[in-house]
Amino acid sequence: MFVDRIKVFAQAGNGGRGCVSFRREKFVPKGGPDGGDGGRGGDVMLRADIHVDNLSNLFYEPIIKAKNGGHGQGKKMHGRGSVPKVVKVPIGTVVFRDETDKSHAIDESHERERLADLTHDGEEFVLCEGGKGGKGNVHFKSSKNRAPIQYTEGEEGEQGYFLLELRTMADAALVGYPNAGKSTLLGKISAAHPKVAPYPFTTLHPVVGVIEFDGYRRASIADVPGLLEGAHRNVGLGHDFLRHITRCRLLLFVLDIAGSEGRHPIEDLQNLRREIDLYDPRLSQRPWYIIANKMDLPDAEENLSALRQRFPGIEIVAISAAHSEGIDDLKDRLEHWLFAGQPETADDLPRNAAEMAACE
Repeated sequence: MFVDRIKVFAQAGNGGRGCVSFRREKFVPKGGPDGGDGGRGGDVMLRADIHVDNLSNLFYEPIIKAKNGGHGQGKKMHGRGSVPKVVKVPIGTVVFRDETDKSHAIDESHERERLADLTHDGEEFVLCEGGKGGKGNVHFKSSKNRAPIQYTEGEEGEQGYFLLELRTMADAALVGYPNAGKSTLLGKISAAHPKVAPYPFTTLHPVVGVIEFDGYRRASIADVPGLLEGAHRNVGLGHDFLRHITRCRLLLFVLDIAGSEGRHPIEDLQNLRREIDLYDPRLSQRPWYIIANKMDLPDAEENLSALRQRFPGIEIVAISAAHSEGIDDLKDRLEHWLFAGQPETADDLPRNAAEMAACE
């Protein structure tokens, strides 16, 4: 099961209470107070892990609780501090505070406070801090109060409702209508094995493949499930799909250039560009290119010519993913689009901090 959005309740551990104790030892009359402090409650912590690809582990455990700290003891002994409760999440997880209600339903209309964005392997974020331990009676002794019986309770740990949302981390995204051939294409250019079938919405969640280039270069490509007109209004689970391309620095529009689904490729491209712009205007400003798929079908050449005339300034690569035609040319263009302007060899890399600053 693939889960990329979930609401959870997190509660950090409470601090242990302080201890009221007096020193009782032979030949030591009136030893005085010696109650120790309580231990600190455990934190609830999120940790990005490269080996985790979705949030399904939290689907079965939506309530996350850390342990309480130990109580203080005599002889000025502190209570045991609780270890943090660490929850592993995939890289690209965004954390929002969500206090709309106490249910696990997600309210789409409510604006949430963004707390963290975990984008690197091993990056951590403390979701809820544990409470501090209480003070023992040793802290309350004075010249006027030599046998204090005062102590303090430990602080309560933080708690609250949070929304965790996965946004796929990839260099480029394949965007297109259902049955445009995105999954077939990803399987041809990478080692990924997405599900391929002759019906729409075969891909129900993003699939990321890695492409190997010469010179030990590699890039990640995300196959985003098919979009429909009105996706910016969440038609066809549009928001669930569109948010996965927000991190991609390159958009590749895969078109059914033959119009085998009864649509015209130019209208498909215009609709896709409009939906992306309405969802987030910043996405439409990113570099984008066109992959004209299904060139082996009738009417493909005529539609390709019309597409080139309509978008003369945009690079178009014609392929047939099903027959592996044009795949090598597409890989060459991908390498250029993704790495143009980057150093080719180690000799081209900046040698010191000054050169690195000059390159920024």
